[in-house]
Amino acid sequence: MKFVYFTHSLTSCWNHGNAHFLRGVLRELQSGGHEVAVYEPKGAWSLANLLADHGEQGLQPFHEAYPELASTMFDETSGFERTLADADVVIVHEWNEPWVVAAVGGVRRRGGRFLLFFHDTHHRAVSDPQAIRRLDLSRYDAVLAFGATLVDAYRREGWGNRAFVWHEAADIRLFRPPAEEGHRRGLVWIGNWGDGERTAELETFLLRPAKAAGVGLDVYGVRYPVPALAMLAGYAARYRGWLPNPRVPSVFAQHFATIHVPRRFYVDRLPGIPTIRVFEALACGIPLICAPWEDIEGLFEPGRDYLVAHSEAEMERHLAAVRDDPDLRRSLVANGLAAIRQRHTCAHRAAELLAIATELGSVRGLEMVA
Repeated sequence: MKFVYFTHSLTSCWNHGNAHFLRGVLRELQSGGHEVAVYEPKGAWSLANLLADHGEQGLQPFHEAYPELASTMFDETSGFERTLADADVVIVHEWNEPWVVAAVGGVRRRGGRFLLFFHDTHHRAVSDPQAIRRLDLSRYDAVLAFGATLVDAYRREGWGNRAFVWHEAADIRLFRPPAEEGHRRGLVWIGNWGDGERTAELETFLLRPAKAAGVGLDVYGVRYPVPALAMLAGYAARYRGWLPNPRVPSVFAQHFATIHVPRRFYVDRLPGIPTIRVFEALACGIPLICAPWEDIEGLFEPGRDYLVAHSEAEMERHLAAVRDDPDLRRSLVANGLAAIRQRHTCAHRAAELLAIATELGSVRGLEMVA
């Protein structure tokens, strides 16, 4: 089959977590003999910021890690008729501008013989539902959403059984434990600041516990305003700036643990949806400690695959325990790796996508060769 994906950016992961999953799942589709084509808009916000901060050199980690992947730029003068003429499955990500969503749907309306999916990996469907309602999804066959609670939101909007859970996952070709264990020291947190959606939580479950436990802390990410940088400095956390996602495994390998601090919307309004960092951390064999989030879908086993801290004091105790207990570290690593490899790799998600396409294709009378 030929898969066409309209993304915000394939080449840039600057404040763009969907690129992590997209790269992995497209590579798995390619390895299964399928053709993939990726389109991203000229002047995409993520890519523009990456180039402004790091120049063309900032794209080198992507090209080194994914030499088989490339994208084509488009703008409002581009016509999509020829682009989609031989497509079997077309996926449009939620970060695209409304005109892109409408234009691809327009090709389908004018007789395009492909399955058309809307892919949502954000909380906007519950935090700003009017923004989703303004999108023209009238010709879309289905929604792929990265968690059951988000699927429920679409079903309440009338999508019914045309809304599918399609979780993110780890690209284990890239995210894997180090070939040889070296000395691990300190704690690492990789995440973007993000509009105050978890400022209090970062103090409670990351900054204060790390300082109280006497654990060195390295912080990577972007969009840290001056007050945020001052806060990090006040807790003696070392701010390291942007980290290209292909280089995350080597950074994880230098630290004894990492922390997951979900944004408030994923705790209050979309429980059960972890960020992709959870999948990637467990795939890299680093012990993971989480601020409170409710794994209502049973993706992992709390207390076995990772630890959960329900308070600041408990986070401090967990940090000390993971630092000082090698048996605990080995157990968390082994269990987390097993969970990823058994259920949560990009190969699993590619297979799920093929199954969904085959199911919907049969309903529409299309021949889908999985």
